[in-house]
Amino acid sequence: MDIRKGDVLTMKKPHPCGSNKMRVLRSGMDFKLKCEGCGHEFMILRSKAEKNVKSINTDERELPEKQ
Repeated sequence: MDIRKGDVLTMKKPHPCGSNKMRVLRSGMDFKLKCEGCGHEFMILRSKAEKNVKSINTDERELPEKQ
């Protein structure tokens, strides 16, 4: 899977707050995700995250501005 910083992941299971959208803050062997509902940040293994991803929304990626 091609998951990059800034992508918004729609997960199969929701976060305890009820939101199932997570923003990727860091990617590598593990991901640092931020819940779009409550703002909670957490680390998760890449293999576990990829198994639970329903869809990847790259349209909401925060692209760096060109000067």
